[in-house]
Amino acid sequence: MIREHPILNIAAADRLEHDFPGLDLIVIESGGDNLASTFSLDPVDCWLFVIDTTVGEDIPRERGPGVVQRDLLVINRTDLAPYVGVDLDLLARDGARVRDDKPVLFTNRKTGDGIDQVIRDIAHDVLLEP
Repeated sequence: MIREHPILNIAAADRLEHDFPGLDLIVIESGGDNLASTFSLDPVDCWLFVIDTTVGEDIPRERGPGVVQRDLLVINRTDLAPYVGVDLDLLARDGARVRDDKPVLFTNRKTGDGIDQVIRDIAHDVLLEP
């Protein structure tokens, strides 16, 4: 869980590195509604911001720091878009526009659609794999 002060996350990551030597990746999940929150980047090599299509297609237009500033925006649960009246094409256009063409990926965790691309981006950007 991300805290406003990085010391707890840094301590948790240090403990994981100690307990699991050779660890390549630690994922720290914030949980909750952090659309307008900002946190220390001290323990972060790459920051993914994940939103759910059910929160609406206006989220990118609100230009919150999570959407605008993070390394990768992931829009999940794309299968639910038709049921909540969300236009995925509009989300893609708005996301690209407000993020200055930083990556916006669509996923569906239930079916696995898009998950491979998120993994490839993490492997490339964080683990420095080709």
